[in-house]
Parts: sequence; structure tokens; C-alpha cells
Amino acid sequence: MNEIFGYWLWILFPLFFALGWIAARVDMKQVVNESSSLPRSYFQGLNFLLNEQSDKAIDSFLEVAKIDSQTVELHFALGNLFRRRGETNRAIRMHQNLIERDDLEQNVRLNALLELGQDFLTAGLLDRAEKIFQKLLNTNLDEKARQFLLSIYQSAKEWQKAIEMAQQMPDMTTQTEIAQYYCEIAEQMLMKSQLGDDLAKTLDLAILHNRQCVRATILRGDLYFRQNQIEKAIECWQKVELQNPIYLSLVAVKLNNAYNILGQNSIAVELLKNYLHRYSSLDILEAIIQSILQQNSHENYINIFKQIHDLIRMELDKNPSLLGLEKLFSVTLNDTENINTNSRGDIEIAKAIIQNYTRRLSRYRCLHCGFKARQFYWRCPACGKWETMPPRRTEEIDQNF
Repeated sequence: MNEIFGYWLWILFPLFFALGWIAARVDMKQVVNESSSLPRSYFQGLNFLLNEQSDKAIDSFLEVAKIDSQTVELHFALGNLFRRRGETNRAIRMHQNLIERDDLEQNVRLNALLELGQDFLTAGLLDRAEKIFQKLLNTNLDEKARQFLLSIYQSAKEWQKAIEMAQQMPDMTTQTEIAQYYCEIAEQMLMKSQLGDDLAKTLDLAILHNRQCVRATILRGDLYFRQNQIEKAIECWQKVELQNPIYLSLVAVKLNNAYNILGQNSIAVELLKNYLHRYSSLDILEAIIQSILQQNSHENYINIFKQIHDLIRMELDKNPSLLGLEKLFSVTLNDTENINTNSRGDIEIAKAIIQNYTRRLSRYRCLHCGFKARQFYWRCPACGKWETMPPRRTEEIDQNF
């Protein structure tokens, strides 16, 4: 049995070797034929890429694209490269030339349109980009086209169009986003002093899409305040605590002003102190300080200073921070009666040093992309996400992690 097996092994082994040699020759011949059909510019482009000469490589590949009308993928690659490099005009020409070809398959043409729309979007030509993406609706690129259209409407602040588009994309948008679109419309109406029923209905629609929409609650309070319904405004702003207490810092000054109009500064101080005790916030602390200053006259300067000083010290004991320490130094420097010249100089130096750090720590930060800003935004200017930038300073956020 072993002799027979060995016999066949000696026969089959050379046969397999011969078959492998023939297959390799056939494959090599195919590679040579395909390589010989490629333009010389193609190999020059590869050589430039290997030598990290990207500009020369691009010129060579452009020459290939002109010579060979079948290089569709090369057109796409070059167009995307130009767009990433910020050369949007070249990207636009590349994709337009591709679209104008008569021999282009329908799916390829649609993809070229999608790329051209992105070129216009990158170039800031929103109207032209919108027209391109509208042509792609109800095609196999419908979903991507709607996402780009929604992005355009948000960038252009066309909030009604954004609402209509978002409602057609239930799987890609959230009720939080739609509520924010209604809030944007409401805020525009407030700025134009359009305080009628349409504004109230817009806020109702925001709440309908998101019952926990803090912004809608704040704007409703703003509406009541503008209509001189101060008690209703206060009631609205106090509801923020039940929805999300982190946003109380946005209504602290509003509450202070409202109670001030009613001649009830002491109530404002006590309310804000209660908030500060439960939800530490430098903005609430600042609102309390302003309320105390409004409540007291210059004749009680010593008592005012002591009250503010003790308040800041208490907050620092509970939540130590450089921003809080800077406030303490500022108050201490205003105590002209109990601070001597030498001490004042030392404190001013310490305050100046701390301020170099607090400039960075006092900014707001997006929790999604890390973008930092000096002012609060409901929508991050960098990544476009909604409600990802809490109204807390960077230092306060870091202390909570």
C-alpha cells in the first residue's frame, strides 16, 4: 500500500508544479498587458507620491484623467483630495466635468452630484448646494441628501425648513433637535418684539416635542417678562430647577431682575442662596453678589462687604476653585478700610497671576467635541450638536469628573 502511494506521489508532484508554473505565467502575462495599457503619467504620479511630491503627483494624475475617459474612480479621488485641501474650485470643476460625460452610468452620476453638492457646501455656496441635494431626493442617495439639506438649513438659520426636513427623518433626528428649532424661531420673534399668540404657540410646539426643553421654559418666562407679567415670568424660570438644575445659572440674573422690579430683593437673595447651596455655580454666586449690592445702600458698606466675603468663603470651602478665589480677591481689594497698602499689593499680584489661568478656566466647553467659547451656546458652533455645551465653566465641569 505504501509503495503504491509513493508511486502516485512521484507522478502528481511534478504535475502540480507544472500547473502552478503555467498559472503564474498566465497571471504575469495579464499583469504585463494591463500595465502596458496604462498611460506613462500614471506611473509618474505613483513615483511622485513615493517621493512625497504630492503637487506633482496630482498634476500627473490629472493628465491620466484627461487621457483615459474610463478613470472615473480617479476623478472622484482627485475631487475629494482637492476639497480636503481647500481647493474647492478645482474640486467643483473635476466633479462637473465628470457629470457632463455622456457615457456615465446613472449611479455614478448620482454619486458625482453628491460630491459636487459637498464641494458647494464646503465653498459656502449654500443655495447651489441645496439645489444639488434636492435633485438627489427620492434616489438611492436620499438619506444622505436629506442629512446635508438639514445641515444647510441649520447653517442658514432657516428653521422652518429644518423642522419640515427633520420631521421627514424620524430615524436620523431627535425630538430635542426639533424642539430647539422651534426655540430658535421663538427667539427670533422675541428679538423682533413679536409677542403675540404665534410666539406662545411656537413655544407650545417646542414643549410638545420635548417636555424637558429648558430653553422653551426660559423663553416663555422671557415672554411673560416682556409682557410685564412678572409673577408668571418668575414662576416659569423657577420650573428650570425641575427640568434640569444645571441651567439655573441661565435664569439667576433674570430672577434677580424680576424680584428687583417687584421690590423683593431679599426674596431673590434667599432663593438664589438656596439654589447655590443645592447646586454649586459661579454664575449663581455672581447673581447673588449683584443682588446684595442692589439691596443695600452705600451707608451699609461694611455689612455688604462682610456678607459678600462670607458668602464667597463659604462657597470656596465647599467647592474650592481658582475662579472663586479670584472673586474673593476682588472683593477683598474693595475693602479699603480693613486692608493696608502692603497687603493690597500682595493681593493684587496674586490676583493677576490667578487671572492668567482663569481666562482659560472660565470658558464654556462642548462635551462632544471639546470646543471652548467665552459665551454659552445651545448649539456648539464647532460640531453642530445641540445641548452639548452645559452652562458651566470649564473648571466647574472638570471638578465634577
